[in-house]
Amino acid sequence: MTFSASLDKALYLTLENGCKSLRFDGNSIQSAMHLDDPYSLALGYSQTMMGFLLFAPDPKQVLIVGLGGGSLPKYCYRYLPESKITTLEINEDVIALRHEFFIPDDNERFSIIQTDAVDYITHGRAEADVIMLDAYDDEGLPAVLATESYYDHCRMALSEKGVLVINLWGTDPKLNIYIERLKRVFNGRVWYCRAFNSYNVIVFASNDEHFKMNWIKLLFLASKLEARHDLDLQGIVRRLRAGLQYSLS
Repeated sequence: MTFSASLDKALYLTLENGCKSLRFDGNSIQSAMHLDDPYSLALGYSQTMMGFLLFAPDPKQVLIVGLGGGSLPKYCYRYLPESKITTLEINEDVIALRHEFFIPDDNERFSIIQTDAVDYITHGRAEADVIMLDAYDDEGLPAVLATESYYDHCRMALSEKGVLVINLWGTDPKLNIYIERLKRVFNGRVWYCRAFNSYNVIVFASNDEHFKMNWIKLLFLASKLEARHDLDLQGIVRRLRAGLQYSLS
């Protein structure tokens, strides 16, 4: 069965082969959900973003910038039962689709706030152990969400050992620039890899001044976490260790 509906000039909802997707311009997939397992992560980039568990296995507060179809908020809500999940989304039309994607109602552990994430974070209203930046529109990554100042405000909003996770397009000509900004803000504590099954690049930046990358310990932690999460966390460790196998220039 194939179904497609235009929601506004930039958003399309499609249903094909048991997968519901939110798309930009009727083509580029923004988010996807398996109807038979709506809390799973259908896309490789969202699976790879969960690699933050290697840095913060049991976060108390997770802040997500960009709702889309809610894949990451739903997964965190279901599989991190001790965590409080807050999502910032500027587009009310996207929020209006929450029930199309089985996104939970707001409660004491889960909330969606319609707001400008730049305003929210730069004015000191955010506190989190993990911040996930996954906010795109039909024109790509908004420039205000990739400035050095914004990254610095995200760092200040993080707890002492918190981690910032960013989804970037691997074909973005400014990819190198973004990563260099992050390295300056986080004093070099930045690692990145290509996402599973896509050209997206996922970046992890640690706020822990004493964090040292120990690949053996990280593989052991990944193995333990895989007992709780249906994720290839060991594969993420290997990707991070290998680094990008192509030029970022």
